Amino acid sequence: MKLNSVKIRVVAGLLLAMGATGVWGEAQKREGKPNFVVILIDDMGYADIEPFGSTLNKTPELNRMAEEGMKLTSVYAAAVCTPSRAALMTGCYSKRVGLAVGSWGRVLFPKDTNGLNPKEKTIAEVLKDAGYSTGCFGKWHLGDQPAFLPTRHGFDTYFGIPYSNDMWPFHSRAKKWKGGCPPLPVLSGEEVVDIVEDPGDQSLLCKRFTDEAVAFIRQNKDRPFFVYLPHAFVHGPRYARKEFMDRASSETKHWRQQLRAQVEEVDWSTGRILDTLRELGLSRNTLVVFVSDNGGTTASSNAPFRGSKGSSWEGGLRVPAIAWWPGTIRGGSSCGEIVTTMDLLPTFAALGGGTVPADRTIDGKNIMPLLLEKAGAESQYKAFFYYHGSQLVAVRSGPWKLFGNGQLYNLDKDAGEQQDVSRHYPEVAERLRGLLKQGVADLGSVRKNGMNCRPVGRVEDPRYLEMKRSHE
Repeated sequence: MKLNSVKIRVVAGLLLAMGATGVWGEAQKREGKPNFVVILIDDMGYADIEPFGSTLNKTPELNRMAEEGMKLTSVYAAAVCTPSRAALMTGCYSKRVGLAVGSWGRVLFPKDTNGLNPKEKTIAEVLKDAGYSTGCFGKWHLGDQPAFLPTRHGFDTYFGIPYSNDMWPFHSRAKKWKGGCPPLPVLSGEEVVDIVEDPGDQSLLCKRFTDEAVAFIRQNKDRPFFVYLPHAFVHGPRYARKEFMDRASSETKHWRQQLRAQVEEVDWSTGRILDTLRELGLSRNTLVVFVSDNGGTTASSNAPFRGSKGSSWEGGLRVPAIAWWPGTIRGGSSCGEIVTTMDLLPTFAALGGGTVPADRTIDGKNIMPLLLEKAGAESQYKAFFYYHGSQLVAVRSGPWKLFGNGQLYNLDKDAGEQQDVSRHYPEVAERLRGLLKQGVADLGSVRKNGMNCRPVGRVEDPRYLEMKRSHE
């Protein structure tokens, strides 16, 4: 008696959850490699969406995604844009790959000399080597020079902006930034095809990136694909399309209206991606991960955590995340184990038949046992390190978080980091101080690199990206 593909998927998942680690690989071979979609939101706060407690923003598509998938409630990214993207793409702490900061600021800026080293191996390269079609649609922010662009890091297709959407001439601090800011370019591949000139153009970014991602999925529906959709929303300047601004018109403060409109538009975008997968019959063979790149700004809600984007409190690095894979991940489930965006590379490699680089340190872990709720599955992080720029400032181990200044918090009992309990648990503080020392030795801190750090990518004579004008 032959099993259909759905039954194979369910049986494989159940057996793996019971410990039959080899069964998943066999089912995968019979059914074909799974597709992967990563939807990365910019500056979304932990409680900006309804599945994570928002009572301000309406997110029905994400509600459904959580009902059909798994909420990951203890996911860590980095505190700001460039380090976060470096970690996600490489499966490594940003300090390890030289991108904890830009060459002269906390992130990379237009015409920066630094970027993601071409020698690094990204998720896209790992999956491309395994036979996947790869597409990136949105904000890159790992270097705007040709050697650093997505097309040089494993993506067959790229459409988006090379850095943050506020890095344009109208930013209030643009003139103070080194070299200022040129017009914000939109790239197709490595060619500038458009310029974001005004608020109207900004408001269309979410839709444009979504349209391109949907088209890519349709074009590659008959072969395994990896879609990376790093939105510019909800990063400022916050402009959304009129229909979403109108829906949020009940907000009395304009900044609240803008934020709500953008949150609800990325909810719409996520729904469109999931509906496309359902329409094409791909939902049961596609793992979709929705996650933010860092904590929200002070305009967002990071409840119940202390701090916001850029800080080393939980509100700076702990982000909302949902994993969706109907028939494999149990609907309405939740996982509170420590997970990081670095885990995507080894997890996707294991599922897609890719090879994790063995010639270098990779910090991420394969989290599939957690997603399948395998008996006894727990976080593989004995320590997670918090960086503020290039400075190692804190470490988490289990429920405990120790800052370099000696403050100790039990995050299980005190998620808001209000009560320093270091004097009550000196032995815990001492153990975590040892982990901090190990982190400094391995990764480094401030201007000192650890023993296992690798060089950042660097170019000479960087230039602004400009649209080529045809000569009549």
